[in-house]
Amino acid sequence: MQIQSHILTTIPVFQIEESLEDVIQFFKDTTFSHVAITEKNRFLGVLGENDVENFEPNKKIVDYRYSLDSFLVRKETGWLDVLEVFARNEANLLPVLDTQDKVIGYYDLTDIVGVFIDTPFFTEPGSVLVVAKGSKDYSFSEIAQIVESNNTKFIGGFITDMKNDVVQVTIKIGTSHINEVAQTFRRYNYTIVYGNNDDQFLEDLKQRSDYLAKYLNV
Repeated sequence: MQIQSHILTTIPVFQIEESLEDVIQFFKDTTFSHVAITEKNRFLGVLGENDVENFEPNKKIVDYRYSLDSFLVRKETGWLDVLEVFARNEANLLPVLDTQDKVIGYYDLTDIVGVFIDTPFFTEPGSVLVVAKGSKDYSFSEIAQIVESNNTKFIGGFITDMKNDVVQVTIKIGTSHINEVAQTFRRYNYTIVYGNNDDQFLEDLKQRSDYLAKYLNV
């Protein structure tokens, strides 16, 4: 999936020698969580809205150089990795860099989540299963094989939880033979955490997923 067309180039990038007051005003005028800081057009880091609340407006950004965070993504970074960086840093704006460490724009979380929601996983009719197994014992190839061995279409899946050496995978499959699929998963020592073919489950997943919902309304 290509997301480069969603790179925003209209959001400012601040130079390290600029006034901190300009950054504070930027956060007042927008709902963004972070903004990129550069030195001689090379990326240095990001300043967060929560950080600047405690800074003196009459100083320069360079006076708070120590407060810069270092998260970023590259133009070639895949969309799932981009989502991970958003989630890991609790950000709703990510600077996108080229190979020369120049900021070429930003990704807005709302745009990238929208790309995810528009994938066949959410838009194509089907049933949803959430299965769990030991992190050393599961594989996506095995999961797909279990589904397809029951003459059911495997639409997609992703890891939604991983703790105590147990991986939880949410999968979307065709609407036929769901009971047979679930029984086969159990024979392969998977635990069925959730199984539902109602559209409401997909809506709930969009709104309450631990991976996404926290950030949808940032």
